[in-house]
Amino acid sequence: MRRRAFITLLGGAAAWPLAARGQQRSHQHPLVGYLITGTKDGLAPDVSAFLNRLRELGYVEGQNIEIATRYAETDTARLPALAAELVQLRPNLILAFDPPAAVTARNATASIPIVAAILNDPVRLGLIASYARPGGNVTGILSQIEGLPGKQIDIARELMPAVTVIGVLVNPTNPTNAYQRQEIEGAGAAKAIKVIAVETRSKADLDDALSFLRNAQVHAAIVLRDAMFVSERRHIAELAIAMRLPTIGSQNSFVEAGGLISYGIDNLENHRRAADFVDKILKGAKPAELPVEFPTKLVLSINMKTAKALGLEMPLQLQQLADKVIE
Repeated sequence: MRRRAFITLLGGAAAWPLAARGQQRSHQHPLVGYLITGTKDGLAPDVSAFLNRLRELGYVEGQNIEIATRYAETDTARLPALAAELVQLRPNLILAFDPPAAVTARNATASIPIVAAILNDPVRLGLIASYARPGGNVTGILSQIEGLPGKQIDIARELMPAVTVIGVLVNPTNPTNAYQRQEIEGAGAAKAIKVIAVETRSKADLDDALSFLRNAQVHAAIVLRDAMFVSERRHIAELAIAMRLPTIGSQNSFVEAGGLISYGIDNLENHRRAADFVDKILKGAKPAELPVEFPTKLVLSINMKTAKALGLEMPLQLQQLADKVIE
């Protein structure tokens, strides 16, 4: 009920064989290829959520299922080669961590089922035909509902009613960041808030990007949903605090790492639900007929320690609506 109130406050808001047809596999157990855009350490909680749910469903790695994992270490240029490696292993399916991984995996194979734990704008990206009937070899769980990125503008206004300039950290190598950026820019224009975007292609660019936003005198910075930003969330939070720059993220792990506030899906829940998709496909479901699922849980998280470090007084209304408050 509180979550619904917060959304209102902000302005509403047949069988697939275990082996691909015509292929013979040498591995004894079902094999899942896991393509991950970010880093092993940075995305460990998400991977653990997926593996833990698999165990709940009766799958134990090394006993009755095998998992081949490839990390791009936030370098999207590495994804095509890693996807090709996984395809050569002839897995029963590929689990793609996020949209860049899903797009790359789909480019590498049109026959091996692909489950995307985080989908963003999949119709526009050509990954699916429709949410109800994906129609190809890709399905999964969305990472946002329509209008969600723009709600971060509303959070900034709740935090700082006099806000007039907001920065946005964008990774142009992520095909979904452009759409998120456009939505935030549109929401800002509707509220007479100037939006300054800075592109960050690699973790080496983060220091300069945040310095640029600080020098542009933005009142707050929105960090878009991206595997690199998730992997580097602690570094981003530390830099922002040092620069006295309030940050607004898209998932609670950002706040746990020291970010000021976040509003968005429960990332861990998406990865848990991805395990259920894997289970269904291994039991014969076709990804073409597995509807893409929408987020069921939106989480508002606040780091009061960071607010204090930034000299910000957190509005009581936001504190009361928050699902998680870190003191």
